Amino acid sequence: MTQHDQREFVLTLSCPDRPGIVAAVSGALAERGCNILESQQFGDRDTATFFMRVQFGALPDTDADELRASFAALGTELGLDWRLYDTAERPRVLIMVSRFGHCLNDLLYRQRSGLLDVDVVAVASNHPDMRPLTQSYGIDYHHLPVERGGKAAQEAEILTLVEHYRADLVVLARYMQILSDDLCAKLPGRIINIHHSFLPSFKGAKPYHQAHARGVKLIGATAHYVTPALDEGPIIEQEVARVDHAHSADELVAVGRDVECLALSRAVRWHAEHRVLLNGDRTVVFR
Repeated sequence: MTQHDQREFVLTLSCPDRPGIVAAVSGALAERGCNILESQQFGDRDTATFFMRVQFGALPDTDADELRASFAALGTELGLDWRLYDTAERPRVLIMVSRFGHCLNDLLYRQRSGLLDVDVVAVASNHPDMRPLTQSYGIDYHHLPVERGGKAAQEAEILTLVEHYRADLVVLARYMQILSDDLCAKLPGRIINIHHSFLPSFKGAKPYHQAHARGVKLIGATAHYVTPALDEGPIIEQEVARVDHAHSADELVAVGRDVECLALSRAVRWHAEHRVLLNGDRTVVFR
């Protein structure tokens, strides 16, 4: 069986650490004629938890539901929290944006050029500004303004879009609205945000200008899962760039936009490839 005549799947799992997990998983795959293409594992000594990601090939006529049934039995035996993904099924992504379009433009370009293996199914915004950019890619754009006192109604529309487009992931590409605890709770592990990494310093408007006034030497960005704790969800990726006294405030903004794009695109790609496993308030990322 070659890679060209097989179906590929990704199995991810976590469980209490104990001997024999790798052997049990690889044995179960071998019994079903599967061929392991990539395998990574990590044992967290602090929590005594084991994490594993296995990408494997199976015969073209393999039934995914039968595979899941076989892993369900193994999962019960070993106490696994596991997921099985068919790599032919590209994650469906809803992007949220406000008035800064650099991350949106980067994600749309990467998706169209084949660098990001997802389907961007729609873009939604509390402003109309990014409609021309979005529609130039042939993607639906939804303007969802936040009226005074109407945040709950606007978030209900967001959830309607998630359901309508069957979105697997929501990406906040510089979406400058705080999501309610209720919305976060309804999409756990399915919302990724990007922000500058000065936090908790330089809060509020123009953080890069504030940083310039303080003479910072390092610009950074953080991509993380969204939780009710504002900007404190499990971190997926961070990127940094050095700056110095010769950089103007506007040049710091430009550097910041670059690192935001890099951090966010990596986080989305790793999530789409099922390389990110939650580990409490942290993540395990099998790059």
